Amino acid sequence: MGTLYHYPIKSSTPKIIQDLKVIIHDTITIFPSHETEKRSMFLSNIDQVLNFNVETVHFFMANPQFPSQVVAEKLKSALSEALVVYDFLGGRLRLNLDTQRFEFDCNGAGARFVVGSSEFELREIGDLVYPNPGFRQLVQKSYEDLAIHDRPLCIIQLTSFKCGGFAIGVATNHATFDGISFKTFLQNLASLAADKPLATTPCNDRCLLAARSPPQIQFDHPELFKIPNGIDLPTPTVFDTPEGELDFKIFNLTSNDIAYLKQKAKDEPFSTNAKITGFNVVAAHVWRCKALSSGTDYDPERVSTVLYAVDIRSRLGLPPSYAGNAVLSAYASARCKEIEEGPLSKLVEMVTEGTKRMTGEYAQSVIDWGEVNKGFPNGEFLISSWWRLGFADVEYPWGKPRYSCPVVYHRKDIILLFPDIVGESNNEVNVLVALPSKEMEKFEALFHKFLA
Repeated sequence: MGTLYHYPIKSSTPKIIQDLKVIIHDTITIFPSHETEKRSMFLSNIDQVLNFNVETVHFFMANPQFPSQVVAEKLKSALSEALVVYDFLGGRLRLNLDTQRFEFDCNGAGARFVVGSSEFELREIGDLVYPNPGFRQLVQKSYEDLAIHDRPLCIIQLTSFKCGGFAIGVATNHATFDGISFKTFLQNLASLAADKPLATTPCNDRCLLAARSPPQIQFDHPELFKIPNGIDLPTPTVFDTPEGELDFKIFNLTSNDIAYLKQKAKDEPFSTNAKITGFNVVAAHVWRCKALSSGTDYDPERVSTVLYAVDIRSRLGLPPSYAGNAVLSAYASARCKEIEEGPLSKLVEMVTEGTKRMTGEYAQSVIDWGEVNKGFPNGEFLISSWWRLGFADVEYPWGKPRYSCPVVYHRKDIILLFPDIVGESNNEVNVLVALPSKEMEKFEALFHKFLA
């Protein structure tokens, strides 16, 4: 059970081409289609700590009715219109010196649009599911040589392949969107490219997630680490672990594997508090493997904590169209001895409890915590799930993407879940893991052992 793809980072991988030989032909600034109000936009405490870029690539097969030149014009026009309703996306991030908080300067400075081409056909670059380092060439970087207040918040790159297929690479500052609101943005961009109205009018009011006055921290929040007062450090996050000497593998869980894990959890003694879903059983399985493979010496008393994202829109009564970041880290913790000896159903129960813990009151307490403290997520690792965000379900005038994926920078403390190629499976998930080689050997053995 469970298919394995093995890709050591430092060795060659003959199934893929890592240098896509991309040539950039044009870079232009896209302005809003008509003048927008110049204003400052408040950013929530969730947005404040997400000042880094998220890069995604969306691959499309050739469509004779939509050659790349036509796609480029439609995208530029759609983006220009989108920058009216998403006025912050055409602005810049700035630090308010009075409040010492980041905010969006909605100044109409515009987004970037880049046109490039590759010397290869799409089929030649290899398995799209494999997070190829070469995909970084399909997304324009965010001009890190510029000051923060000069960097565009959105850059779209259209790269054509010799076969007529193409890729749309999107780089956005994470303060602009979470995964849910980014999909809404893509849906709106696709609608505008088809000369249709917006699919969803975004809610741009970030004040809906403002901290209370005065802040009311009602819970302990062990999932957050407070930086002591007087220590002037850049805020580290779970994302900051360097790549280092890591081995990289993709573990594929088929729909049968997931069904097996669900049935295994049901057959074991379990509390009615355990919600046996696809995500919960996969998260429990991955947590067990990661906890028991971590480090050189096994310590049964060591506490392992897994973090995973929970959407708080419904919990706080936000509109589904809320365009900012409305996701917080839930957590589950246990001693390694419990993780090793306990049934899978117990781990599923703890993951379930972590999600249930994230009530509206708890979420508001996290936001208030960020008003009083500086800190970062506190866990052994984060499960970042792109599994069911549905980017590949977005219908553009030229069709749906063949595949959509994040541009991956391998991190020891992040395990990614992402879907398989559209149409090739109904419920498969790929688990991307990057670990030192000795830990990877243990992780792989445990991954298959607990599927047996």
